[in-house]
Amino acid sequence: MIHFANPNLLYLLLLIPVIGLLFVLARIGRKRKLERFGKPAVIAHLMPDASKYMPTVKIVLELIAVALIVIALARPYSPAPATANSSDETTEGIEVMICFDVSNSMLASSTDDPNGVSRMQRAKFILEKLIDKMRNDKVGLIVFAGDSYTQLPITSDYISAKMFLNSIDPGMVPTQGTAIGAALDMAINSFTPESEFQKAIVLITDVENFEDNPLEAAKRAAESGIQVDVIGVGTAGGAPIPVNITGSEFMVDQNGEEIRTAMDEKLGEDIAKAGKGIYISGSSNSAVSELTEQLSTLAKKEYKRSSAPNPASELFPIAITLALIILLIDMLLPYSKIEILKRFSFFSKK
Repeated sequence: MIHFANPNLLYLLLLIPVIGLLFVLARIGRKRKLERFGKPAVIAHLMPDASKYMPTVKIVLELIAVALIVIALARPYSPAPATANSSDETTEGIEVMICFDVSNSMLASSTDDPNGVSRMQRAKFILEKLIDKMRNDKVGLIVFAGDSYTQLPITSDYISAKMFLNSIDPGMVPTQGTAIGAALDMAINSFTPESEFQKAIVLITDVENFEDNPLEAAKRAAESGIQVDVIGVGTAGGAPIPVNITGSEFMVDQNGEEIRTAMDEKLGEDIAKAGKGIYISGSSNSAVSELTEQLSTLAKKEYKRSSAPNPASELFPIAITLALIILLIDMLLPYSKIEILKRFSFFSKK
């Protein structure tokens, strides 16, 4: 039996009959317009290269290709047998919720050089390396600025976690600002309910808070048995905030003065202390190893994990390969009659 990792995408297949209907209506409209000029038999002699069948053949091929692409996006796979190693397995780990700051200030340089690597890129690099070191732990992702949004619920699917992590940008949160406390509160409520997992929140930010009291939120997390570790990215000296990807222009205030954003390392240390975790400088080469070592202090909980389908059971490469072959054939077929077939009359009456 075939299963789908993203079954909701299969609803896109409903577009195929709609497109087919629009094609039929277009052909009927074309036929009616040609009939205004005279009898179809007479007009056919004026268009010797026009084919009755090729447009239909091409649209059928194109619709089949679209269907295969949709199926590939839905990620079909064949579940491994119950006796295979890919079935439920017993393992042990912890739960980690990542709170990722996506405010505009994260676009500023992570160093004293205004054109240095941005804080956001530095944060992504650190967290990608952290996920690479995870084996059996569960991880989730929250992005925040003025508001907070759960980007990825708690999961052991590291491939999805890295995919969502790489797609992060400030445009994901329309309300700008920095509300660290609200992000921590959301993280507290995002762990597996009534579980015995040891839990940790990894807050990665330039620690500029304008909206609420993050210390109180960190204390609430600690009281709930959740460790709060903070990674600060940026410098105390501050950096201008670019308004475009190239970094050629920077934000200015109402007086035309360049806006600079500085990391509040003291606040980061206070949040970590309130959350009974540690503060780590994102500029340190040992940031990932420090964080990994800190998370390893949490006791691991044994649980059963359903492993993701292994590469051998993935079927989407078959669907996408067939779609590409069909599209290639469609590109090679003309809308007019094929020259080699003109000598044959398949539907003539004897």
